[in-house]
Amino acid sequence: MVNNSKFAERLKKVLDYYHISAATFADEIKVQRSSISHLLSGRNRPSLDFVLKVLDKYDTVDLYWLMNGKGSFPNKQIGSAPTPRANKEIKEIDKTVESSSEKEIDRIVIFYKDGSFENYNP
Repeated sequence: MVNNSKFAERLKKVLDYYHISAATFADEIKVQRSSISHLLSGRNRPSLDFVLKVLDKYDTVDLYWLMNGKGSFPNKQIGSAPTPRANKEIKEIDKTVESSSEKEIDRIVIFYKDGSFENYNP
């Protein structure tokens, strides 16, 4: 049986590791924000669907660690540096842009969660 408060602590570790808010996390794994709130408060237990979505989106999260605290996080088999899938997607886009000679990049804008942004002109 899953201990709700311990599960909430482990879920908070995942959020802290990836430097994301509960709302962003909910959006990324495509669940309602209230579901994350209820899990983090210890009110609800995680569903199988929720756990599978977390494992699918974040490859550094180990099933046994998430469910019962056994094992380690981040999963040492995958790596210890934060590598959210967004970073992988950016690298793939970068490769596509490099191989495309039809269009020229005018600028790149990165928006941060705190409302600030950076503007890059190649």
